[in-house]
Amino acid sequence: MPAFNLNRVFVPLSMTILAGCAGLPQENAAGYEATPPEAMTRPVASNGAIYQSGYDMVLYEDLRARRIGDIIQVLLVEKTDAAKSSKTEIDKDSSNSLADPSFLGRTATISGNGLGLSIDSENEFEGEGKSNQSNKLSGSIAVTVAGVLPNGNLQVQGEKWIQLNQGKEFIRLRGIVRPYDVSPNNTVLSTQVADARISYGGTGALNEANTSGWLVRFFMSPIWPF
Repeated sequence: MPAFNLNRVFVPLSMTILAGCAGLPQENAAGYEATPPEAMTRPVASNGAIYQSGYDMVLYEDLRARRIGDIIQVLLVEKTDAAKSSKTEIDKDSSNSLADPSFLGRTATISGNGLGLSIDSENEFEGEGKSNQSNKLSGSIAVTVAGVLPNGNLQVQGEKWIQLNQGKEFIRLRGIVRPYDVSPNNTVLSTQVADARISYGGTGALNEANTSGWLVRFFMSPIWPF
């Protein structure tokens, strides 16, 4: 009787479990961390002067973000609805016949049977498919300016984690904002963020209850041949 090798069972099993753990969302994910402002050198004070450097007040500028490290509040107003249906019906009927051949005025036969031929075929296909999807995300998230492009557009990124009784929920956002779309109160709609990457998810008991187990996901994966 051949020996049973446990490594053939536990090694693939361990790899599958580790792959499932690697997919869990992590805090401070790369590409979403807050960007600190550029270091500024404190001006040298001039004792005895009426106006001191670094203590001036700008009266004709608003507070909208425009520099690296500034904060913008993004209002999430995402809503998508998609529906698709298709139906196909194909019918094809064909009939062909060949009369008994004749030779010198007499019908040719073999053992008294005619040589005529008749072929009938019928093909039918019917298919129907429907798909409906609806998504909605509302709320807000404060992000920081990570970079300023040559044309003045702002690269923003950030994430927000909320600790709940049964786990954590997070929102992540990254994209490009046009300065003209930022309102005077320093807010911008998520629909105005170009190349937007918005993620919403969670961890904990509630999230695990709504997620199928790793073995179920393995049998439903494309690598399963059956």
